[in-house]
Amino acid sequence: DRVSTQSTGVVIMSEPAQKKRKADEAFNAPCAAPKQLQAELIKTARAIAAPGKGILAADESTGTIGKKLESIGIENNETNRRDYRELLFRTPDMEKYISGTILYEETLFQKAADGTPFVDILKSKGVIPGIKVDLGLKVIPGTDGEFVTQGLTDLDVRVQKYVKAGAKFAKWRAVYKIGEHTPSQLAINLNAESLARYAAICQANGLVPIVEPEVLIDGDHSVEKCAYVSEVVFAAVVKALNDHHVFLEGSLLKPNMTVPGSDSGKKLSPNEVASWTIRTLQRTIPASIPGIMFLSGGQSEEEASLNLNAMNALSGTSKPWALSFSYGRALQNSAVKAWKGKAENVEAAKQAFFARAKANGESQLGKYAGGSAHSAGESLFEKGYYY
Repeated sequence: DRVSTQSTGVVIMSEPAQKKRKADEAFNAPCAAPKQLQAELIKTARAIAAPGKGILAADESTGTIGKKLESIGIENNETNRRDYRELLFRTPDMEKYISGTILYEETLFQKAADGTPFVDILKSKGVIPGIKVDLGLKVIPGTDGEFVTQGLTDLDVRVQKYVKAGAKFAKWRAVYKIGEHTPSQLAINLNAESLARYAAICQANGLVPIVEPEVLIDGDHSVEKCAYVSEVVFAAVVKALNDHHVFLEGSLLKPNMTVPGSDSGKKLSPNEVASWTIRTLQRTIPASIPGIMFLSGGQSEEEASLNLNAMNALSGTSKPWALSFSYGRALQNSAVKAWKGKAENVEAAKQAFFARAKANGESQLGKYAGGSAHSAGESLFEKGYYY
């Protein structure tokens, strides 16, 4: 395909070879994220995973937040839900440690008592608004009570609506339970496929997808079993993301930490949790994903902070991703107890929330000393937490 002239040493490509080179140079690999959106997706993902910051998960469904409100003796109505979330969003300086907030659909379109949209309150603080887009869990027929997440039908239409409302990222949760015969390959495959389809749809419409494969803490399994199942699940999810041409640089992962089951009777030190969890990630998660935003999974507020801190303080091993938090209960438990639904307690609740946000921001840097003034050591585990 090439012609060389001895006199000049110039190599002249034949016409077929020139056409092939031009075709190769013009090749665009398939990608769910349009080229014109990729830079913005990267920018948003990196901003969410910024040093010393993490995500407030305030995306509880109406039923789930109802349990929280009922625990302090107040009615689950729109006004009380608004008042509680408003106190979180209007906490002074929360943006020092919170980079993004995941909202429920009601909250995305909700306004504060003074008429200011919650999205505008967050944006004024430099906090990136996000949205939970899955529609909950459905039992997979023929399995041992395993679940698949629903919500793919017309997801593109909903995402476009959320983008117009100001959302910049999204979240979709899949759950896997460890048992004698679970998770089944069917559940692993169905959820990996759903997570990948969701991620691709989000990126095609300009949202950074947070991919949440949660291996539940429920059960009496060992940490070794959790590590093995998590590796199998995460590997399947990553393969599905690649199969669907998801732009990994513009996505984030929200996995469980690698810990023994809640009924195992075993408790690991933060350093042990860190070592097991980092090994699990190293074996499965590409370095191109910029941030790992851990879920708390029923750990106490203090446990969640100390375990994250240990991971970031761990030296002598490869950690190519930002290791951060996307906590719900582990950021809010002290705050909701301090509030009790009373206006006179709003400032105390804000202080409690800020203390936990600060503790986790320090944990992201590996600088949390433990013992936050508003720390709660009680377990936040709820069996079958399938919100």
